[in-house]
Amino acid sequence: MSVQDDQSRILANLLQYAPFDALPRELGADLAPKLECRDVDQGNVLFAKGDALSGLFLVTTGRFDVIGDGDEVVSHRGPGDITGERGLLRDGKAILTVRAAVKSRVILIPSTSFHDLLKRDDGFAAWFERSAPTAVVEPDTAATGLTALHVSDLMVNTPITCSQNSTITEVARIMRDNGISSVMVTEGDALSGIITKHDLTNKVLAEGLSGDTPVSQVMTANPITVSPAALGLDALMILAEKKINHLPVQDHGRLVGLIGTTDLVRQQATTASHMVAEIARCDSAEDMARHMKNVPQLLVQLVGSGTRHEAITRRITDITDAITRRLLTLAEQKFGPAPVPYLWAACGSQGRREQTGVSDQDNCLIIDDSMSPGDDAYFKEMASFVSDGLDTCGFVYCPGDMMATADRWRQPMRVWRDYFSKWIGQPDNEAQMLASVMFDLRPIGGNGALFDALQDETLHMARGNSIFVAHMIANSLKHTPPLSLFRGFSLIRSGEHKNMVDLKHNGVVPVVDLGRVYALQGGLEAVNTRDRLEAARDAGVVSASGAQDLLSAYDLIAETRLRHQAAQIRAGAKPDNFMAPDALSDLDRSHLRDAFMVVKTMQSALGQSRGA
Repeated sequence: MSVQDDQSRILANLLQYAPFDALPRELGADLAPKLECRDVDQGNVLFAKGDALSGLFLVTTGRFDVIGDGDEVVSHRGPGDITGERGLLRDGKAILTVRAAVKSRVILIPSTSFHDLLKRDDGFAAWFERSAPTAVVEPDTAATGLTALHVSDLMVNTPITCSQNSTITEVARIMRDNGISSVMVTEGDALSGIITKHDLTNKVLAEGLSGDTPVSQVMTANPITVSPAALGLDALMILAEKKINHLPVQDHGRLVGLIGTTDLVRQQATTASHMVAEIARCDSAEDMARHMKNVPQLLVQLVGSGTRHEAITRRITDITDAITRRLLTLAEQKFGPAPVPYLWAACGSQGRREQTGVSDQDNCLIIDDSMSPGDDAYFKEMASFVSDGLDTCGFVYCPGDMMATADRWRQPMRVWRDYFSKWIGQPDNEAQMLASVMFDLRPIGGNGALFDALQDETLHMARGNSIFVAHMIANSLKHTPPLSLFRGFSLIRSGEHKNMVDLKHNGVVPVVDLGRVYALQGGLEAVNTRDRLEAARDAGVVSASGAQDLLSAYDLIAETRLRHQAAQIRAGAKPDNFMAPDALSDLDRSHLRDAFMVVKTMQSALGQSRGA
């Protein structure tokens, strides 16, 4: 299977492909004599799962099938692709089997040479890093405020401008019509001055100047500016020291934005804890909605400061929880105390504490069995009040009507017990779908004891019913990672999001589904996806190595999704879950594809009911 070839030609071939194309010349020279070229006939195995790996393989011609459990082809490797790196980075043993689909050729980089390159070249090592930063940055600290965010994250991107020949009257109208307090004065593309409402008062009205006066006579010429790369704290200090309220932002002499004291003071108040405290004092959904307008900036702030994805989604969900609890309190003030104990529970992303910048509402009411038929009128009014309030705050009504306003999801405990008993005992398609949502329940307000009893009974029933678990496994495999059979991503083929991937339904959701099944198999109480994966690992439901791979993959996918949403918000767009892979660097695309590969492999293992 091995062929002799000129070492310089092998090296030249290798250096065509990332990450080898960025190696320093001296490292390439050291590597050349150690390289080996191999031909692999169709149907032959390059390496099998569990084999000791001789090194890293780069495919130069042909195609290889990556084989999961049950002899299922989960992916392919073609020219320019590498394989074997995950095993080399762990314990030196192959994670999966790789078999030639056609006659193929590879270059072998021996394991000792691979590890030597990792030590000697930072760029090469960075290519093979599979997870996002390991340091957990806690939100609501100084690191998430003006000491971490740059002016480019905080500035107004489209400052209003006028020419030097504009009159004072024209500038005053510009300020009035745009609701602003300053206008940048430009000459061509160059910034020549700034005029503010303060100037109109002190330099125009106080001096009795005519409205026809050119703005050039009263503007502040050659104003102090700040770079978009400066920290928010730097800008705040300049404003304070110079006793001014507005700073034009210039990048290499080009006006790119404007930042003011109000922007920076508002930013300091945009923390989850501050918003939760303010929401607790609100007396209407409209008041809460005004605070919710700060959530997109909070997301940008937390992403920009390097906060882990699970901490970001937890803080955003904390705000939703606070709104829900306040609405429940206001409902009881409006309609009177509840006639019997109740529990308001959230499901979906709120239930899992995984809300991002794009969320609807999913909720239900579990009511004490002592309720009488007439009590439902009270709870129906409460449900409408809370759901309407959530919609006012931006959490749109659930398209599937999975809300406490629906009679079906506002029931006494005995009915909820019957629901879960039927879903588990007769797991048809609807039962699987409903169970998938309702197994993510989390108490938000009311009597938590109602939930504890239901959860304990339900997990015991589910774990003991192998047929139900098998159906839930099948249901969890309906969402698949966006991988094509060849080299790239499986993209959306038409419509508004053509040539994009859905980072929610084909990225995060497949891992959410895996975590839910692991929790059912182990009878685990955790609801958050990352907590479920860690609990499954600790309980032996999934192997330590499989869990670690899946955790790293989930972290990368979830953080890519949040970075995408933060970038959209910074650009003034509404955040969504659809991203064009071409927007990523080669390195990030490679890592994301590998993360999807891990998820697909774990799905394959679960489908074979053998774990990973």
